[in-house]
Amino acid sequence: MNSNPRQINLLDTVRARGSVTVEQLADMLGVTLQTVRRDVQRLADEGLLTRFHGGVRVPSSTTENIGYQQRETLHAEGKARIARRVAELVPNDCSLILNIGTTTEAIAKSLLRHTGLRVITNNLNVATILSGNTSCEVIVAGGSVRQRDRAIVGEATIDFIRQFKVDIALIGVSSIEADGSLRDFDLREVKVAQTIIAQAREVWLAADASKFNRPAMIQLGTLSQIDRLFTDAEPPAPFADLLHTAQVRLEIAREN
Repeated sequence: MNSNPRQINLLDTVRARGSVTVEQLADMLGVTLQTVRRDVQRLADEGLLTRFHGGVRVPSSTTENIGYQQRETLHAEGKARIARRVAELVPNDCSLILNIGTTTEAIAKSLLRHTGLRVITNNLNVATILSGNTSCEVIVAGGSVRQRDRAIVGEATIDFIRQFKVDIALIGVSSIEADGSLRDFDLREVKVAQTIIAQAREVWLAADASKFNRPAMIQLGTLSQIDRLFTDAEPPAPFADLLHTAQVRLEIAREN
């Protein structure tokens, strides 16, 4: 790539956030919309960025998620802010299901001072974290352990989760697309997440801003199945309208 420093800065900004609108880029970089659009077009022509209506994102596969260790560090600050905001709203003495993902693991860390929680999880990392809270009962789902991220998946996992009805499901996803669909990459993981949604009185989705307009192959559900969405930045268009139509309460965990 033979780009000028402004274009390199633009590319780094998009990589840091995952996806961003053209207007946000212009504000963050202190340049005009025309300049941003010209730079975005050049970077897209070189295959370094992918355009969508009103914005741009890093190119990604629709069939395979990025590696777990990379996801642990990617958008870590935003995930930590989301986790703190979720923890502020989770009451003591309630029942929860936490599913797979680095964001739910961040939430688990933020729940370590809660009391009287009963937590069901198919995530061994979440179970390990919350086992450090002596005032929290942790129930681990049965099933097959996916070695790369210590997730528990499979039909046995689904059957186990169906035994429970919890106050709140705290879930993460890989993708929220512009049609309001929630998507992920692994069919076994998706089937478990769908069961978790069905077994909760409220469903809270935690997703950093990079998940908006990110493509993934398998539909997990829709925004209409979510009660609250926790994210770390204002969602790009058309998500504000989609959330309003679906009657989803938006919680933005802003920087202090």
